[in-house]
Amino acid sequence: MLKEYNVVGRAYPSEKVPTPALYRMRIFANDEVVAKSRFWYFAKKLKKIKKTNGEIVCCQRRYEKRPLQIKNFGIWLRYDSRSGTHNMYREYRDLTTAAAVTQCYRDMGARHRARAHSIQIIRVESSPMRSAGGLTSSSSM
Repeated sequence: MLKEYNVVGRAYPSEKVPTPALYRMRIFANDEVVAKSRFWYFAKKLKKIKKTNGEIVCCQRRYEKRPLQIKNFGIWLRYDSRSGTHNMYREYRDLTTAAAVTQCYRDMGARHRARAHSIQIIRVESSPMRSAGGLTSSSSM
C-alpha cells in the first residue's frame, strides 16, 4: 500500500538568488526514497529544478487524522495511454487518503491498463459524506 509524504525542496542558493523559494509537494509512494525521486521528477517538469542543482529540505510522512472513519475521496489525475494523455476525475470510498490513492492506481491498471509510472495524481480531496449515488463500483463498504 502507498504512503503519503510531504516533501519540501528548493534550488541551491546562488549569488543571483540567495534565498530560493521552497516547494512543497504531497507525494504518494511506497517509501521515502521513491517519494524523493518522484519529487525530483515533478520539480524538473514543473519548476525547472534538477536534482544536481537542488536539495531536499524535509521529507515527512503524513498520517490521517481519523483513520477509522469512512470517507469519500475525489481524485484528479493525468495518465498516459497508448493513444495520448488523458485527464480524469474519479471517486473512491476508503478509510485513508493513501488507501484511496492505492485503490485508484489498482483500478486504473485494471480498467485502463495504465502503468503506475504513467499516472500522475494532481489533487486529492475528501468530499462530504452523502449517499453513494455519485460513486461507481467502489461504493461498497
